[in-house]
Amino acid sequence: MDGSYTGDEIAIVGVAGRFPGAAGVAELWRNLLDGVDAVHDYTEAELRALGLPERLIADPAHVPSGGRVDGVDGFDAGFFGVPADEAVRMDPQQRLFVEQAWACMEDAGHAPGSYDGVVGVFAGSSVNRYFLYRLLADGQPDDWEERLAPGWTADYLPAQTAYRLGLTGPAVAVQTACSSSLVAVCQAAQSLLDYRCDLALAGGVSVIEPRFKHVEGGMVAPDGRCRAFDAAAQGAAYGSGVAVLALKRMEDALTDRDHVYGVLRGWAVTNDGAARAGFAAPGLEGQAAVVAEALAGAELKPGDIGFVEAHGSGTPVGDAIEVAALARVFQGPLVLGSVKTNLGNLDAAAGAVGLIKAVLAVQTGLIPANLHFKTKNPDLGDVPFVIPQQTVTWEDPIRRAGVSSFGLGGTNAHVIVEQPPEPPERPPVTGRHALPLSARTPEALSRLAAALAAHLAAHPGLRLDDVAHTLWNGRRFFTHRTIVLAEDLPGAVAALAKTAQGTTARTDEATYERWLRGEPVTPPEYPGAHRVPLPGYPFERRTYWSEIPR
Repeated sequence: MDGSYTGDEIAIVGVAGRFPGAAGVAELWRNLLDGVDAVHDYTEAELRALGLPERLIADPAHVPSGGRVDGVDGFDAGFFGVPADEAVRMDPQQRLFVEQAWACMEDAGHAPGSYDGVVGVFAGSSVNRYFLYRLLADGQPDDWEERLAPGWTADYLPAQTAYRLGLTGPAVAVQTACSSSLVAVCQAAQSLLDYRCDLALAGGVSVIEPRFKHVEGGMVAPDGRCRAFDAAAQGAAYGSGVAVLALKRMEDALTDRDHVYGVLRGWAVTNDGAARAGFAAPGLEGQAAVVAEALAGAELKPGDIGFVEAHGSGTPVGDAIEVAALARVFQGPLVLGSVKTNLGNLDAAAGAVGLIKAVLAVQTGLIPANLHFKTKNPDLGDVPFVIPQQTVTWEDPIRRAGVSSFGLGGTNAHVIVEQPPEPPERPPVTGRHALPLSARTPEALSRLAAALAAHLAAHPGLRLDDVAHTLWNGRRFFTHRTIVLAEDLPGAVAALAKTAQGTTARTDEATYERWLRGEPVTPPEYPGAHRVPLPGYPFERRTYWSEIPR
């Protein structure tokens, strides 16, 4: 990488989310590389606990499987200033997204309240099934409109996020079915290029229960497994998840010394129009057009792309049309993947999850295997595409990937992501560094110290000046505070471990003493230091849930 950019690129500076089988992005990536099937098969007891009716549980066509997010009933309402009665009525999708939006900004080193630029929010969510299955069932037939009045419909997801995080940029709901979150990324990227905001959060969320039936030729597989591009493909299972990405103009990210996960080089959104078999059917022409337009916007050739994270719905017709559309653009070798084979179809969050997978692939040079792939669907034809059955080491000089997401109704999105620039060479770090930590409660402070100790121990290549710079300039400070002083990473790990066990911070420097007392101070300067991803705030979740009346 020569580090040269045209000015139209967008940097991905933060990622966050919760996924089936994974509490965060790092765990998701480990699961993908390990080939973990995260689709959950529900027991009848679990289905009854969710309130599914007996007639559905007994129906042979019912598919009792799906991607499940643990603790979807939990929320740190106090952290976000949500009264308890509102938290119970609030769509769990909005609760999940608000928390992960905060986590994403912290991952970027620009926590709400620490960043002075304009922040936009572009996001989509699935249908509010919590309202349909619980709140509506628990109320009078004539008060359902009042129950929606506080803003718990999909329209209000970005506005809720902007309100709870104090963000003043564009807050735009994007609803294009399964392509919602990737279309949101495209909208966010364009907003940044138009200087409508300085940092943009983009993504999607879905909370879905296993209430789906298998229908021949439909979207849901009888066993809930997505066999994308395989001869035995019959659909997938729907699942829950949330994914958020933080985006900045590349020139700003480099100036601010942000951590860059990947670079968006191009993006496009199209619709299939009427050139398809029906409203719910995919369109070959529209899918080929969106890929070609994204490539043109990136000023790249088809041969510049080594991997495509496909929509990969796992339906025989859908897979065949998608591959045929890709074959119109790419004539050479190409690796195809689909994260749906690991997680199921995460609906409105699916595109953003696929992008996170692609970002980590271009960053690390590893492409995870597709699960459940044995025999290629003969309808795919003779195309020079590879569906990996084990992790692929990606050795292209410059790694670039395409990511596709298609929504029922024909709205298609495609983005091109490139590996990040190499970090500059810097002299070794010396001297003592102060690591400030704060939280709303003593318990959360201890958990934060323990998480940071574990993170530093697991990443021995981190620079202590980067860690200190990020904590001083990329976090909002709360009432309960401590400071750890260290000259090297092992010393910081040991001190943090003691802090996690209750050791009181001690410092002989007046500036740090004032900070510990809650007074405003000028942060110490760390010339040349970069923001780096560090553990975020340890939310203290409680259950806020309305059960289905029995």
